[in-house]
Amino acid sequence: MIGQLIVLLAGALTITVLTVIIGPAVFHYHLLQTDLPVGSAELVHIERAYRDALALALGVGLVVALLAAGLVTWNLARRLRQTLHGLTTAVDELSRGHYSTRVPSVGAGTELDSLAATLNDMAARLDAVEETRRQLLSDLAHELRTPIATLSAHHEAMADGVIEPEATMPILAGQTVRLSRLADDISEVSRAEEGQLPLQLHPLAVDDLLASALKEWEERFETAGVALRRETALPDSVAIHADPDRLAQVLGNLLSNALRHTSPGGAVTLSATTHGSTVEIAVADDGEGFTAEDRSRLFERFFRADSSRTRENSGSGIGLTISRALLDAHGGTMTAASEGPGRGATFTIRLPRAIADR
Repeated sequence: MIGQLIVLLAGALTITVLTVIIGPAVFHYHLLQTDLPVGSAELVHIERAYRDALALALGVGLVVALLAAGLVTWNLARRLRQTLHGLTTAVDELSRGHYSTRVPSVGAGTELDSLAATLNDMAARLDAVEETRRQLLSDLAHELRTPIATLSAHHEAMADGVIEPEATMPILAGQTVRLSRLADDISEVSRAEEGQLPLQLHPLAVDDLLASALKEWEERFETAGVALRRETALPDSVAIHADPDRLAQVLGNLLSNALRHTSPGGAVTLSATTHGSTVEIAVADDGEGFTAEDRSRLFERFFRADSSRTRENSGSGIGLTISRALLDAHGGTMTAASEGPGRGATFTIRLPRAIADR
């Protein structure tokens, strides 16, 4: 505000000098060009009238201008101060961990409003991260509770002589393996969601990817009595830019889920098609399926649609979360569809085709 007032005063001083010193001199020069005699009463009266009128107009104009400029400057400074105070308060609250804090928009200009919107977006992201952290800790505590309780119960039983050590060792070993696997899954899903899993991207033929997955899983499907089929209408030249090991991990998760949810005598189909610049790979089964309510939660950590199964026989509930994060790192997506319980499920992967292929 002081800077604005200095500019206004400098302008007022300049106008005063021009109108008080230069203006009357020019006016006097033009009067001398008339027929009025120098020093006459008429000439003196005219010059005095000019100076008085000019001084009155200048004085009133300056007062009005200063009042208007001061009012506008004060209002602008007040709005800026409110906005900056809100930004400072919000940053202070965020630094204290209050991620629900938001900065109200007071219309202090495009730049400050944009800054406030950016700060609100950052706060929303921090709030989401904090909510994810809390949910992760809650889920992890829930997952650890069962194996820890089993280990504790069997140790007490051995200590009391109720169970022989030889009989309980397989159970203890199985729960220990489960805890180790859970720790590995938690580490991998955290790195995947943070985009920290290393990817070795290079052109990969889709046909080779599917053939490799079928070769790896056909024996397990045969042992379980579930048919594994392949349907593809792709030419051999169709390729994607991807990490073969990571995509094999994604397909392995999908095929493992399909096998676990399909009864003996059922079938799982692995197919691939192209749609413009996108390759779609689908894993479809005729097994248990899922409800519309479950579909919105399938990719959440630790969520299991197969609630009737024991946790030892079901997955960790992290495979789909890791798979979606890996596909996101490849610039792709994954969707799930089912017509309802008992009517099978289809998981579809969409990846961009390699530039050279397109």
